[in-house]
Amino acid sequence: MTEALAHLLIVDDDERIRGLLQKFLIRSGFLVSAARDSAQARRLLAGLEFDLIVLDVMMPGEDGVSLTRDLRKRMATPILLLTALGETANRIEGFEAGADDYLTKPFEPKELLLRINAILRRVPQVKVAEPVPKILHLGSVRYDLDRGEMWRGQTLVRLTATEAQLMKIFAAQPGNPISRDRLVGDLGRDDAAQERAVDVQITRLRRKIEDDPKAPRYLQTVRGEGYMLQPD
Repeated sequence: MTEALAHLLIVDDDERIRGLLQKFLIRSGFLVSAARDSAQARRLLAGLEFDLIVLDVMMPGEDGVSLTRDLRKRMATPILLLTALGETANRIEGFEAGADDYLTKPFEPKELLLRINAILRRVPQVKVAEPVPKILHLGSVRYDLDRGEMWRGQTLVRLTATEAQLMKIFAAQPGNPISRDRLVGDLGRDDAAQERAVDVQITRLRRKIEDDPKAPRYLQTVRGEGYMLQPD
């Protein structure tokens, strides 16, 4: 059996840094989701299980240390804090909140990778024996990432092959906009004229997810960026 990829959550309000880290860590062999702030991170943590959280300290709204302190009350997921503050007092505050490691910006991506791997080696792999299903909740609809199935209550929602493929693409990066160009490419359609066909498939998929497809809550259009799946 192939060993499952470790699933990392990157939380950083800087879009450029968030994107660079996500691409680097995916190339390094991880499954990676990203959040722009603590609120979005909480939504992802409510529906998905992660092996490690890479968390920026200085963010608008709830900062990384406060989020770490709160998460430690109910979960043991390893947390690596990133910050521009390198003073000893700042590191102590992070560790006291429950962080497993602390990396000061700027840093070399390779050092981040080494620290992530070191933390993961220390974590007991007890969950391998009893995997937890990964479910995204979309109002009255739930999507099982492992099975690729969508359910409304006890009723299985039938998806076409294209709809099922779109759901896998969106569910791999909830809360992150995905461009039409990328969707066309990931669906194996290299003709730019297929963007309109993708729009049609999105409309059909919304009918199966949304209570009001004309005012989508979960499969949103992000102006100038594409489409985004936003779970509860």
